[in-house]
Amino acid sequence: MSAKLTAGPVLIIGTGLLGASLGLALRPEVEVYLRDSSPAGAALARDVGAGRTDWAGRPEPSLVVVATPPDVVAEVVAGALAEFPRAVVTDVASIKADVETDVLLLAGPEAARRYVGSHPMAGRERTGALAADGSLFLGRPWVVVPHAGSSDEAINAVRSLAVDAGGVLHQLSAREHDAAVALVSHVPQVVSSLLAGRLVEAPAGALDLAGQGLRDVTRIAASSERMWTAILTQNSAPVRAVLAQLQVELSGVIEALAAAEQAGPEAPGVHGTLGALLRGGNEGVARIPGKHGGAGTRFGRLTVLISDEPGQLGQLFTDAGEAGISIEDVTIEHARGKKMGMVELSVLPAHLSDLAAELTRRGWRIVETEV
Repeated sequence: MSAKLTAGPVLIIGTGLLGASLGLALRPEVEVYLRDSSPAGAALARDVGAGRTDWAGRPEPSLVVVATPPDVVAEVVAGALAEFPRAVVTDVASIKADVETDVLLLAGPEAARRYVGSHPMAGRERTGALAADGSLFLGRPWVVVPHAGSSDEAINAVRSLAVDAGGVLHQLSAREHDAAVALVSHVPQVVSSLLAGRLVEAPAGALDLAGQGLRDVTRIAASSERMWTAILTQNSAPVRAVLAQLQVELSGVIEALAAAEQAGPEAPGVHGTLGALLRGGNEGVARIPGKHGGAGTRFGRLTVLISDEPGQLGQLFTDAGEAGISIEDVTIEHARGKKMGMVELSVLPAHLSDLAAELTRRGWRIVETEV
C-alpha cells in the first residue's frame, strides 16, 4: 500500500470492468462508493471489494468517475455535475470529442469547469465486475483530456486519479485523442473482427492448421459487441478515415495478386507492391514503443520444445535466469492433440547464442533461433 494523491470520497458510477477495477485500485486508502443503474451490478462490485453501496447521506464526493457505456456518458456526467456542485467529474469513455461537446451543451460552461475527460487505455476481453482487477491500469497509458474551460483544480484531480491507479500520464485534446485511438485501438478491433468473421464458415480442416499468428490477430475479436458498436459509431469520422486509407492500400494489394494470378508471379509491379506492403509493416512495428515505453528494440528469438507438465515452464525460466540472461518477452504455442508446445523466448541478440548453448547443456531441445 502507498499513500494516494486522490482525496476521497470518490463515487464511481458504473460498476463494470473499468469501474470495479478502479475501485479496487483505490481502496482501501481512498473511500469509494458505487452506483449503478443495476442494483445487482453495484452489489456484485461491492462484493468483490470495489467499494460501498451505502453512500446515500454520506458527505458529497470530491471526485465522481463515470464508467458507464459510452453512449450515455455525457448525460450521466452532466447529471453528476448538477447533483454534486462541488465535485470534480471525469469519465473513462474511449471516445472524447462527442462526449465533451455534449457535456458542455448539457451542463453549461460554468459547471463544466469541474469536468475533465479521461481514458485509461486498459481492458480485457472479459467484462463485468467479476473480471475486475485492481492492477488493470498498472503501467498502462491514461490519457487526461481537459477542455478549454477545465479548471486547474479539476485537471490536477484527474491526473492524481490516473497516478493513483498506476497509469502512465498523457494529456491530449479531445480530437487528438479520438484520432489517436482510432488508429491504435478502434481500427485494429475492426480488422481483427473482419478476419475472425472469415472463420465462421471455414472448413474444420483449415482451422486445424491454425497457429499462434491467427490467434494473435484475432484475440481482440472476442470483445463485447454492444460496447464496440457504441465506440465505433461515436468515433465514426476518425475510424472511417483510417479504414479508407486501408481500403486504398488493400485494393492495390488485390490488384497485384490478380496480376500474379493472371500473368504469373513475375508480372510487372507485383513484387514492388507486395514488398512495399511488408516493408511498411516492418517500419510501423519498429515504431511501436518497446520495453518500459522506450524505443522499440529488436530481439533475438529462441524457440524451445516443452512438455505440457507441471513445473516445466518454471524450470525453463529458472534455467535461463541461472544462466544470467534476462527474458524480455515470451509467447507459447500449444501443439494440437499433443501434450507439448513451443515456447518462444525473446532476448537481446548478443545473448542469444549463450542462452541456446546453456539451455541445450541443461537438456532442453532448441527448435529454432532467429536474430
